[in-house]
Amino acid sequence: MRDLVYPPVIAFARTAFKVLDLRFLMSGTEHVPRTGGAVIALNHISYVDFVIGGYGAYPSGRRVRFMAKEVLFRNRFSGPLMRGMHHIAVDRSAGAASYREAIRYLGEGEVVGVFPEATISRSFELKEFKSGTVRMAAEAGVPVIPMILWGTQRMLTKDHPRDFSRHRPVSITVGAPITVTPEDDAVEATAHLRTTMAGMLDQTIRAYPEQPEGAWWLPASYGGGAPTPEEAARLDQEELDRRRTRQTKGGAD
Repeated sequence: MRDLVYPPVIAFARTAFKVLDLRFLMSGTEHVPRTGGAVIALNHISYVDFVIGGYGAYPSGRRVRFMAKEVLFRNRFSGPLMRGMHHIAVDRSAGAASYREAIRYLGEGEVVGVFPEATISRSFELKEFKSGTVRMAAEAGVPVIPMILWGTQRMLTKDHPRDFSRHRPVSITVGAPITVTPEDDAVEATAHLRTTMAGMLDQTIRAYPEQPEGAWWLPASYGGGAPTPEEAARLDQEELDRRRTRQTKGGAD
């Protein structure tokens, strides 16, 4: 796949990392295959997860093609970049097209990045997973590579102002490849992936060098001030309701 946009974007991101003096705590990056197709499954806690998650594949020399909301491709600023890096637009009203494009990418030996939770987790713990991740890996005959990000929520996430302070630790934990076949039950395989990533997330949080009690970016179950999963679900629903109200009013004008 011809890449004219991705290399300069990577160079810009690496320069930004140096300017911010981010302290990357990376482990298991050797699990990202250097050749061939693979699906990278990531937790989702920040708007910068695309950038940091892509960096997790950098040691293996791979460029990740992320599945992302179609609205990002229509934006006059992000659109040219998303298309130029050959990311995959996801239109939730017509998801089959993006699914087929991801399968095609995997068949061509590309690495596709997927957020099985679909949206950012306000609790910073794992939400329920969609089964598309394991289904596409099974159909394409490629492994699923679990990846956990931590610390990115401190930069830019929902309900909090952006904060790109310097010297911040950022964790990237990559797990061993998970094999999924067409004969496997997609629900069970998805549950296994979520359980695996939940264990990785717990280890990553506990190994993170900063654990201030009551911190807004730390999950409630770890003594932090983040919403519980139940509170986060309520906030998600309220956000969805507001969006639907705006769409209804817009359609009525």
